[in-house]
Amino acid sequence: MKNEDLVETLIRMKYITDERIKNAFLSVDRKYFIPEEYRSKAYYDDPLPIGYNQTISAPSIVATMLELLDIGPEDKILEIGTGSGYNACLLAALGKIVYTIERIPQLREFAKQNMQNCAHRDKIVSLLGDGSEGYVAEAPYDKIIVTCGAPEVPSPLVEQLAVGGRMLIPVGGTFFQELYIVERRDDGIYRKIWGDVAFVPLIGKHGHRWA
Repeated sequence: MKNEDLVETLIRMKYITDERIKNAFLSVDRKYFIPEEYRSKAYYDDPLPIGYNQTISAPSIVATMLELLDIGPEDKILEIGTGSGYNACLLAALGKIVYTIERIPQLREFAKQNMQNCAHRDKIVSLLGDGSEGYVAEAPYDKIIVTCGAPEVPSPLVEQLAVGGRMLIPVGGTFFQELYIVERRDDGIYRKIWGDVAFVPLIGKHGHRWA
């Protein structure tokens, strides 16, 4: 299989319906963001281990979240949970700039190495820290995406969301969550639930436990 085969599968299964997202997936080859021992499975629609009890999400949920996020080309994006860097590269293909936060130093370095294969790497700022507190220095953000499950929506992330902005975040228990779509409008904060998901836990001050 090739990356193009994965993209065609996602289109056929209607996980990808947006032409910009299709082009983003075509420009970012998943195999470069997976440890060598799992690369034979790079184009399967499955989550895969990337070390340190973390995973790279199944391509279908990555595509679904990108579609729901509705990223514009001028959007400033905050990603919580860099992981292997795959999603950050996809975000960078769609938006103006991406600030991505990882709490595990070794994974941050792994992601930075992987991003050398990303044509959009100059639009990515890699940070080490507690993602549950966001990154106030560059707030507000047009889009925020959280790739780990939180017990509730961290208030710092809501505060850092721009008016007219949108955040996607899994909320629930350690193993299973509901994907929340959070929007900040002129008259307040609105939340709706997309459906059930399963992500590794958000760990930090506003996560499942203190780091």
